Amino acid sequence: MSQGEEIVSGQTVDTNAAWLSQKLVQMGFVVKRHSAVGDNLADLKNLLQDISQRADVCLCTGGLGPTIDDLTAQAVAEAFALPLELDTVALEQITHYFSCRQRTMVDSNRKQAFFPQGALRIDNEWGTAPGFSVRHNRCWFVFVPGVPSEMKHMYDATIASQLAQRFSVQAEQLITLRSVGIGESDLQEKLNTITLPDCAKLGFRAALDEVHTKLIFPSDAEHDLVRATVNHVAENIGDYIFAIDGLDGYQGGLVDVISQLMQQQQLTLSVQETASHGLMAAKCITQPWLISSVYNQGLQRLTDNQAIADFQEIALGIAQNIQEQEGTDCVLVQLYEGSANQFQQKELSITLFTLLLTPTGFVHSQRSIAGSKTRKQNQAAIYSLDLLRRFLQKNLSNTVRSII
Repeated sequence: MSQGEEIVSGQTVDTNAAWLSQKLVQMGFVVKRHSAVGDNLADLKNLLQDISQRADVCLCTGGLGPTIDDLTAQAVAEAFALPLELDTVALEQITHYFSCRQRTMVDSNRKQAFFPQGALRIDNEWGTAPGFSVRHNRCWFVFVPGVPSEMKHMYDATIASQLAQRFSVQAEQLITLRSVGIGESDLQEKLNTITLPDCAKLGFRAALDEVHTKLIFPSDAEHDLVRATVNHVAENIGDYIFAIDGLDGYQGGLVDVISQLMQQQQLTLSVQETASHGLMAAKCITQPWLISSVYNQGLQRLTDNQAIADFQEIALGIAQNIQEQEGTDCVLVQLYEGSANQFQQKELSITLFTLLLTPTGFVHSQRSIAGSKTRKQNQAAIYSLDLLRRFLQKNLSNTVRSII
């Protein structure tokens, strides 16, 4: 539950709810609902009474400050018929906070030391507002400040351990297959005909640069069953998958995967960008294997009547020149077909050509990209990097086979 007019009005994005939900799910809780309420005493009381009847635990942020619109403690007291009482330790902590900073504590700050009768104080070493917890009906409520940094510190220092002590929960096993170059609907189509174990749940999530296929298993699911199911799903999706998180640890994003593969294979890279306007290099700027990057504005477009063979010849020539100059093992070259107007207009598409020169030859790809200028730039960077990723994973697989 989140309190504050700034939350319900949209002036402040409620990142607290997202962060807390992730923590709770990791512990094994099932998060059923997010609720937000403004600075209205009647609305707060009604929501608290409702939650107390339907939830086992509720984490509440905001409304613990010293001003007249901070109503949480009062709302809890009235909703649950618990008189407010002064917590002298909390008052000492608040007083100490101000004195250490050589600031004068005004009378309104005393309000932050009053809790509903029977509530347990949650110390706040990072701000002026202590939190508190209280049980009513079936629900255990935890109230913490809305300041994200304070809330996170208090959760890690106190609340997480209290949750573990009070509730017997086990986290489900979450496996995330991360893919590039394929949409949610196409992913689902590839998996429509497969049969999953009854204990497995399947879901999808689209992010800016990738799509996640999520497999959720009970905490006690057999390891062999989990691995076999994940492998079966991965085989049906194919080489769109660049990483699988949760099965053998965390593999990370596309650049993380590429970086690991580049270092494993001791390869270096030069980049010639056009459609991505330098974004590809920006994504890899801290990587030791990126030796050089050039954005060539004068090399942006191919003419409409140029064939794929022409692209290969042009891009290969550019790549060979860069390889000769820089001495890198691999060179990525972008070209695209489309006018300046096509690049700027959201409803118009361009055709991206990417060629990767490697120590053993070259590979290339062709993609149609639509959307805003920013989206075209981002997709151009991702698709070009993904061509590199596909080569690296295939090259590693071939190397392993030759050793065996």
